[in-house]
Amino acid sequence: MTNNNALEQARALSLPPRKAALKREASVSLFWNNHREMLEDAWAAWEIENKNNLLIPDESLLDPRLRKAVNEAWEDPKKEQAVADLWEEIIPGVYVAQFFDVDRLADFRQYLEAVANSQIPRRAPYGIQLNRYGIMLDPRSEGHLAAPNFQAFYNAMMDRYMRPIARLLLGTYGYDNQTFGFSIQYNPDKDKDLHAHTDASAATLNININLPEEKFTGSQVDFHDKTTGKTIQTVFEPGKAIIHSGSVPHATHPITSGQRNNLVVWLYGDRMQIPRAGASSYGDLNHSATKVETIENISPLQRWTVPNAPKDTYAPF
Repeated sequence: MTNNNALEQARALSLPPRKAALKREASVSLFWNNHREMLEDAWAAWEIENKNNLLIPDESLLDPRLRKAVNEAWEDPKKEQAVADLWEEIIPGVYVAQFFDVDRLADFRQYLEAVANSQIPRRAPYGIQLNRYGIMLDPRSEGHLAAPNFQAFYNAMMDRYMRPIARLLLGTYGYDNQTFGFSIQYNPDKDKDLHAHTDASAATLNININLPEEKFTGSQVDFHDKTTGKTIQTVFEPGKAIIHSGSVPHATHPITSGQRNNLVVWLYGDRMQIPRAGASSYGDLNHSATKVETIENISPLQRWTVPNAPKDTYAPF
């Protein structure tokens, strides 16, 4: 099958019923798995079809100060403090910084609009409405956004930015080999809120991609500080990101007007292992005799590395 034929066939597919998707019926997984190769070929063909008018997402979309600090840390890990200085600590285990360049958000949103208009089937995160921007981002997920240029950007964002930053701020070294991601759109008549929960991740990076003129009300995010018992409330701003330990309880208030668009990406260990809540060191969760390394024993050079182990097939949802 040529890529063009794959694109035509992908566009002719009928998605499984929403009710079956929300119930996670076996037929839904069968649909995505049976068509996985065709859909990957279709996304590649879609990029070629739109090569003259489609953004190639890359690191230039990210905040210039963040890019500069991260690039310098990759060249010399001893300069990593400049990266840490860009992040404001809200409570222990929760930090905020500018992640996307506000001046480039419109370009990225136009790209996502083109994705939404591609007519290629894609799977939204389970448990939420199948809204326009709800899509799985990681190859481990069924029906993910398999466009090659997007995947190159996604991998760079995870490997060059999120993982070393999470290691630096949250001490996730050893529990961050695996990646996961999705996009979501909150609006008053679809996905309105999210009840208090923790994430099945070592680290979560939640990035707002609203344009400056896209105002919304409500949708504040509460983070619970387990050390003080206090709850801290924050509101997303265009291009801003919150990175936090998955074990930090958080909840989203109902959105009352407008829309909020976010990318949410996770890091966790092989076979979905995460650090024990409250642990002061990061070792094997099964308490085997393997060496346990404390956060203090991890060097800057170790933090600024990419794991060479293959990705596994475990997905949170």
